[in-house]
Amino acid sequence: MKTKPTQYAARSLNSVGLQADVILARALVALDQKRKEKIAIFCNIPTERVISAPDVESIYDVPGNYEQDGLGDILTDVLSLKRRKTDLSEWERFVDKSKKTTKEVPIAVVGKYFSSGEFVLSDVYISVLEAIKTAGYHLNVKPKITYLSSQDFETGKLPLSELDKFGGILVPGGFGATGVEGKIKVIEYARTKKIPYFGICYGMQLAVVEYARNVAGMEDAHTTEIKKDAAYPVIDIMESQKDVMEKGNYGGTMRLGAYPCVIKEGTLAHEIFGTSEISERHRHRYEVNPKYIEHIEKAGLVFSGKSPSGVLMEVAELPKSEHPFFIGIQSHPEFLSRPLTPHPIFSAFIKAARDK
Repeated sequence: MKTKPTQYAARSLNSVGLQADVILARALVALDQKRKEKIAIFCNIPTERVISAPDVESIYDVPGNYEQDGLGDILTDVLSLKRRKTDLSEWERFVDKSKKTTKEVPIAVVGKYFSSGEFVLSDVYISVLEAIKTAGYHLNVKPKITYLSSQDFETGKLPLSELDKFGGILVPGGFGATGVEGKIKVIEYARTKKIPYFGICYGMQLAVVEYARNVAGMEDAHTTEIKKDAAYPVIDIMESQKDVMEKGNYGGTMRLGAYPCVIKEGTLAHEIFGTSEISERHRHRYEVNPKYIEHIEKAGLVFSGKSPSGVLMEVAELPKSEHPFFIGIQSHPEFLSRPLTPHPIFSAFIKAARDK
């Protein structure tokens, strides 16, 4: 509980003309009054603006912890804003539920960025993982997430039967060739074994590739991001973007930000969203190739969400008569999911996994 490092940090800021208004004092345990007073004196701020930031059980405990020291009121004073009565009751109920929920639902997240040397870095998919967890808490279940490397399925290090133990399988977004065939194998297994599947961005595109190869009779189907000379480039750069790409001007070729999507009635997507039009955030460059949409749909895959123009495929799914839950979405719904308002597609995925 030495305060010297904090004093030194404050002096370093002062040396470049910065004076802290508030100090959040990180430590294993909460600061006592003596330490707060000492930091205040030597860092030249009021004692009440030294906020204790001890280790907590969950990241969701942090707002309540700061509120104990009145950080909200302090910040409104510092910023000359009008004070409002703080009401964290809904947040506290959410945090309480997250801790008391005991029924577990095993979820497999199959990605390629987990491994770094001898360590597993799950934070690379942090938005997706938190969206899974918060959706589960609202359904009174605790998602037990296992991180699986798609490369292990590609090389055979992990048998596909490893997936049988999970209630649901999620393939998140990504780029590049590493582990792609492993992901495609996982998607095929989830489809044929009726395991609830949810694909995000790349996870949707590869679901289209898998279906085209194994159901629609396009043996060499692929994304041109990986195989430019594929016989069936079912995922490709749109024609309007190709000239720009060939000139090396990559900056203007990504779909970024919110785009509208029209949902087809009578589909799983319409059941999930409960509306005929949604707006979701995107971050990708490749699209489902319009040239092959009719052929793939005839084989049984349903493009239940499309751009208003009907050119861009936003959601792909299998009918419930064929699979309990198999859906992919081109956007990134994790960016719109919030602890108190989980995204409906994550909630639907967890429900399907729970039911399995």
